[in-house]
Amino acid sequence: MDTPLPPLFVSHGSPMTALEPGASGGFWRRLGAAVDAAFGRPRAIVALSAHSLTREPVLLAAARHTTVHDFGGFPDALYRLRYDAPGAPALAPRVQSLLAGAGIASHVAGDGGLDHGIWVPLRFAWPDADVPVLPLAWVPADPPAAQFALGAALAPLAAEGVLVLGTGSITHNLRLLGDFTGRGPAAQPERAESAAFRAWFAERAAARDWEALFDYRRRAPHAALMHPTDEHLLPWCGAAGAGGRDAAPERLFADVAYGALGMDAYAFGPQAARLAQALAAGSGITPSAA
Repeated sequence: MDTPLPPLFVSHGSPMTALEPGASGGFWRRLGAAVDAAFGRPRAIVALSAHSLTREPVLLAAARHTTVHDFGGFPDALYRLRYDAPGAPALAPRVQSLLAGAGIASHVAGDGGLDHGIWVPLRFAWPDADVPVLPLAWVPADPPAAQFALGAALAPLAAEGVLVLGTGSITHNLRLLGDFTGRGPAAQPERAESAAFRAWFAERAAARDWEALFDYRRRAPHAALMHPTDEHLLPWCGAAGAGGRDAAPERLFADVAYGALGMDAYAFGPQAARLAQALAAGSGITPSAA
């Protein structure tokens, strides 16, 4: 691969997106196509998901993954969907070595499985399930700056054809969403608090104001309301760390579901702008439009 891959963060949203793609599903399709066109198909994906959490980092190095339906109360059709992608066990020692070089101890497990934060967006980005995936379960108790440092340890993977993918939600408070089991409409007016938080985050990211972003719980408007707990936002910090501090993050997609579930997506690192341009050229929309 001649050009390093930009690390990504996607808001994975409701599991129902797998059945009812809406704007987010359309974006994920364009995203996979744009990555392939601009950089080539990733050799593998290292995934940091809000739904794969541990007390110490663990690489899930199975040879093949099963589809994990880690949710309840949704329509039966959702539980019949499969995305059984290959694993990347040969990549695990390389990732473990990079983490060790940054002073981060990690473990390798032969277990597998892709939680919905991983397989739902990948189902649209690479629908043939032919890109190997190596989930990296991470420690949710570590603060944003520590998540950034973990991602920074993974930065060399970009030049090796490996995509670092963080997946969570730019806003995530399920108590605000009312009906979240596929019976109510995803298209609802956005709450003012959600819009304010998303705008603040995009502005601070564009300014590369890392200290404010790491301190978002004190500085961002309505932070505790939008994120009662951190785990859905912290993968953004991990992916950002893999891109480094020097290039401004690019917001590739901006949307909201159920009135308060932010669906924004970002690219990081020196090649983020190139991906944004590829997306715009392929879709006829501006990079930050929904």
